[in-house]
Amino acid sequence: MDPIVVSAGSALVGAMATDGWERAREALVSLWRRVRPEQADTVGAELAAVRAQLLVARSAGDTDTEEALTGSWRLRLQELLSENPALADELRRLLDQELAPAMTAHTRADGASTVINANASGNSRMFVAGRDQHITG
Repeated sequence: MDPIVVSAGSALVGAMATDGWERAREALVSLWRRVRPEQADTVGAELAAVRAQLLVARSAGDTDTEEALTGSWRLRLQELLSENPALADELRRLLDQELAPAMTAHTRADGASTVINANASGNSRMFVAGRDQHITG
């Protein structure tokens, strides 16, 4: 699975329980409207239903359901990307500008999702961690 899809799927579900959800939802529906206009309204309705499921799952401490919902949206996003690889840039923009910012610090601290973007080139070294990192040597 494409790493951008993994990150976007996690961020999408993570954003569902936040105050920024409506904006994130509209951005995803807009993407769908551009690539599969006949499905955009259905996707909007499905996102509302999934959000309701997520909120119930979180209140019950049901992490399995949250993981299943995340996996489901990752598969849908992967399908879009497989059909049109040029969407990778648009999906990254959606992740960076809409989904990741919608997630609150509380959501990220709970471990629901962590999104890390890193680029290295040449002979550079990169050390990436989702939390504490100690390098000795």
